[in-house]
Amino acid sequence: MAESNKLYKYLNRDIEVPEGLPMLAAISGFTDAGSSMQQVSQHILANLDHVTLVAFDNDQLLDYRSRRPVMFFEQDHISDYQPPSLGVFLVWDEVGNPFLFLNGYEPDFRWDAFADSVIELFEYFNVKDMTWLHSIPFPIPHTRPVGVTVSGNQQSVIDKYSEWRPRTQVPGNVLHLLEFQLTRAGYSSTGFVLLVPHYISDSEYPQAAVTAFELISSHLSLVFPTDDLRDEGVAFIRRLNQEIAEKPELARMIEGLEKSFQSEKSANGMGAVKPRQNEVPDAEEIAAELEGYLAQHQKNKSENEEDED
Repeated sequence: MAESNKLYKYLNRDIEVPEGLPMLAAISGFTDAGSSMQQVSQHILANLDHVTLVAFDNDQLLDYRSRRPVMFFEQDHISDYQPPSLGVFLVWDEVGNPFLFLNGYEPDFRWDAFADSVIELFEYFNVKDMTWLHSIPFPIPHTRPVGVTVSGNQQSVIDKYSEWRPRTQVPGNVLHLLEFQLTRAGYSSTGFVLLVPHYISDSEYPQAAVTAFELISSHLSLVFPTDDLRDEGVAFIRRLNQEIAEKPELARMIEGLEKSFQSEKSANGMGAVKPRQNEVPDAEEIAAELEGYLAQHQKNKSENEEDED
């Protein structure tokens, strides 16, 4: 690896990283509707085996005064502190498939240099492509599935999944820049932006994280544990419905969103949201399919070994 790049350091050099892996990116920025990216990141790192490959330099990328690190005060002294982190992890999904995971805070400084560093890592690890996740508040009712708009340079993926295709100007984030620069560098890139009901965007909305996992499972053929998230989602909807029953004004707003959703124009006038025609298989369906494949593969291998004997 080029030692001239000072934005990151390479860790765990003894770990063998297969070439041609996909990279998944979930970076916390100025908005995280439904705490979607936070849930996805925590769920991956808490439930799947992983190792840190690359750590980016906080002193060059982080504004400490806007994201003050947590300090641990032990009676009469500072015992420890936890600054935010940004890095690349090697992760293995539920059935052992490896992938790279770019995760952490959105850099406050040196976006162009950061994009150059990621492209350098793509070259070093011979990364196959990048899939990134984001979430925004949107005038869509929770009674409908979480929507998604797709960007990137893979038209077949856009045609398959994208429900909302506006022509507008938006505040940029570093993942937009990565998509732009990776496309210019000749790499495949796909961005899934979740459309989270705006009236619950400040809450932790488990179904948004479930939708994110369903999308990346279908797109990257990876398997993630989502049972806990699904149970939390059922409990969340139960509490929300109870609150709606107690607040007629909230019920009327949601009814208005339903009517707007069904009309030809969306509530914000930037184009209608069209539900996906293709059903995204959930994690259990993908797991069953992969388990069947692995069982058949093992059976074929055993039969070949018996023939050789």
